[in-house]
Amino acid sequence: MDLKILPTISTSFIVISAVLVAIGWGLILKRNVEAHKKVMLAAGAAALIFFIIYASRTIFVGNTAFGGGEHLKPYYTFFLIFHIILATVGAVFGIVSIISGLKTNIKLHRRIGPITSIIWFFVAITGVLVYVLLYVLFEPGETTSVIKAILGF
Repeated sequence: MDLKILPTISTSFIVISAVLVAIGWGLILKRNVEAHKKVMLAAGAAALIFFIIYASRTIFVGNTAFGGGEHLKPYYTFFLIFHIILATVGAVFGIVSIISGLKTNIKLHRRIGPITSIIWFFVAITGVLVYVLLYVLFEPGETTSVIKAILGF
């Protein structure tokens, strides 16, 4: 299997999760709670599939370093760190949102659900931009350990 396709597949799952979150948001605005629940669980599953593919690739293959010019590397690194922090916060909020929705803690769910959705949209957008910077706009750099790929050493 050509493992070069894995970043495309994993990024696709983040986009799918964001689209499902948008659909779920629309469903809850229409007060269709059961459909909202199903779609949001599917969004969480898509995000989890992304993470499993990403983590597996990172562990077994490594990460791809930024292949753009050295003068762009500090900007890319700043952007990547921002994306990682945003994704981590979004994942924690997502887990809390799913649990609070399933356990019918509606007060908490209604308070953080919209915030979680907005964070997740930004995670998806920045994730796609990271993918574009790594694999589309520039020739991919070497595939190496996470620390070396992110920090350059």
